[in-house]
Amino acid sequence: MGPEILRYAAFTTTPAGGNPAGVVLSAEGLDEAAMLDIAADVGFSETAFLVGDAGFGDDGARHRTVRYYSPRAEVPFCGHATIATAVALAHRVGPGTVVLATRSGPVSVRTRWRDGALLATLTSVPPRVVPVHDDDVEAALAALRWTRDDLDPALPPRVAFAGANHLVLAAATRERLAALDYDMDALDTLMAARGWTTVALVHRLGAVELAVRNPFPPGGVYEDPATGAAAAALGGYLADLGTITTPVRLTLHQGEEMGRPSTLIVDVSAEPGAGVDVSGTAVPME
Repeated sequence: MGPEILRYAAFTTTPAGGNPAGVVLSAEGLDEAAMLDIAADVGFSETAFLVGDAGFGDDGARHRTVRYYSPRAEVPFCGHATIATAVALAHRVGPGTVVLATRSGPVSVRTRWRDGALLATLTSVPPRVVPVHDDDVEAALAALRWTRDDLDPALPPRVAFAGANHLVLAAATRERLAALDYDMDALDTLMAARGWTTVALVHRLGAVELAVRNPFPPGGVYEDPATGAAAAALGGYLADLGTITTPVRLTLHQGEEMGRPSTLIVDVSAEPGAGVDVSGTAVPME
């Protein structure tokens, strides 16, 4: 018999919303090929595999090692699968804190009951933001079938990282963000060459509220309905630009155009070098 494969929807209170993730709580004995095969069979944008249990550390938290796989490849960090994994683990052993050893560094996740649902909060690795070459911006815009006029000049293109790299492009209008129709092969080729996990397309709805969309062709997925890794990176991006005053809580709306509405809560600390908190609920899909 193979490992038990759980299916959870993250950043939602209903199985019909949010971003589905596969979760394997006991992946000991699985090699990389087996994990990739399972992820491809599950067919979600990511499946998380817990492959080691180091018990409880001096901090009182359970310590585990996690691997994340899309249907096509391993990814260094995945936010929605982290939220799903923490909630699935809390359903088995009770809420608390788990520290996950990811390829990008340690990520702590706290789970607690709130209004009858399990809420998970992950703290990312410290974010960083770097400029992006104009030629890469032009190539991305061409693949997206956007122009420079579609961009919000107050939020310039950057590559943001909080566990994985994301190209951040801000749409000047909500209508531009809603009309997603891109060349998947062209964007996939560019992203693979630059090491970008997703493109974070955003539109600012208010001072602390944004609509977001995340094409994910490197994972073989046209679009993610909720992307926790990109949400953490976006928090770091906005702080780096000085467009938010920290500490601050942001609300991100995603997945509406896909019929899987998702809500991601992002808390950006004022402490230099601190990780970004991303919170959301998750529910079993079966």
